[in-house]
Amino acid sequence: MKQLPVLIAGGGIGGLALALTLDQIGVPFKVIETVNTVRPLGVGINLQPNAVRELYDLGITARELDSLGLPIREWALVGRNGIDIHAEPRGRDAGYRWPQYALYRGRFHMLLHDHLIRRAGTDALQLGSRVTGYRNNPDGTVTAEITDARGYTTHLRGALLIGADGIHSNVRAQMHPDQPPIHWGGAVMWRGTTRARPLRTGASFVGLGGSKQRMIIYPITAADSDGFATINWIAEVAFENAGDRPAGWFKPADLPDFAHHFDDWSFDWLDVPALLQAADVIYENPMIDRDPVATWRDGAVALIGDAAHAMYPTGSNGASQAIIDARTLGATMLARGVTPDALGAYDAALCGPVSELVLRNRGAGPFGLLDIVEDRCDGVFDTIDDIVSPSERTAFMARYKAAAGFAMDTLNNADPMIAADARIGA
Repeated sequence: MKQLPVLIAGGGIGGLALALTLDQIGVPFKVIETVNTVRPLGVGINLQPNAVRELYDLGITARELDSLGLPIREWALVGRNGIDIHAEPRGRDAGYRWPQYALYRGRFHMLLHDHLIRRAGTDALQLGSRVTGYRNNPDGTVTAEITDARGYTTHLRGALLIGADGIHSNVRAQMHPDQPPIHWGGAVMWRGTTRARPLRTGASFVGLGGSKQRMIIYPITAADSDGFATINWIAEVAFENAGDRPAGWFKPADLPDFAHHFDDWSFDWLDVPALLQAADVIYENPMIDRDPVATWRDGAVALIGDAAHAMYPTGSNGASQAIIDARTLGATMLARGVTPDALGAYDAALCGPVSELVLRNRGAGPFGLLDIVEDRCDGVFDTIDDIVSPSERTAFMARYKAAAGFAMDTLNNADPMIAADARIGA
């Protein structure tokens, strides 16, 4: 009897990482994606070493990732006065066996898509359709309701259904019909790119400011011969009256909408107004997430990525966690078969810890150090050690890395999540 496919609702980073994982371990699948044509969207993202390890194990090479971005060498937090609060090496410079990458989100998405088409063929991806509902069957399988762009509905039976359909997930909405609406705490982000000289090491991720206003700045290309790179930046402003602004999603924006908040952010090493004025492109979106839920699993159905744990981007690990979700699911299927039991093991392993991470990121994640400084001295200091000791800063960061799954010693010494020759039924 032909094995039923695993149905994947959504062809974003998490859905494609899962599809590649299932292809690797010999599990049939079908990705059901809303768009008619897959195109590169978005600006910069970071991939943490734990996710990069999994990409390498999927056969995606360092050379390919280098073509999309560059390894980050330093992670730094800087106070509103332009003085360092905390800086540390990242990736291989820190001693990890794998780098941390900053790269174009859209180009990375297309890399996953192109790998999938080469390996599994075009039939692996059903475009122009979305999963609008599901039914768990008595025999342990699942039937997905699929609606196309014309509004026509069909039904497809699968061994499992994985909701990788993002923060507005239809699969999650059916699984948790009483979930609260999307949570927005009042912060708005303006994202853009500018051709400029990279800061500090030339491959540094810099967080600057405090809880009410901050900038995040990092390169997503290596510097050219002229010394210029494409710099990804995020300008963030927290508004006291959150209800005064509509919570739209990733729409084009204009510089006058927000640049005045940063008019006096000039230092001897960085001119924020000039960086913003030279922007190539600008988008606006609210900083939103969803309240955690008690489970990501309902019978033969499970959630991954933003459908499971949409989180504030303060920890730079949303895409990384989606990849880890996919690989964890692959590992539990290898251990327990393509069964609801495998989804239960996945849920038990990740739902609780990652839900805590969602709340940690809502509380500013690793940028919480900026808030501590602001609380203790209104962000004004001459020597950071007088405000937050080196040991306190180091411990704060270590706790976040452990919660996010990339504590260095643990990761470096961990066995592969999926062995290179692992196959279902082998």
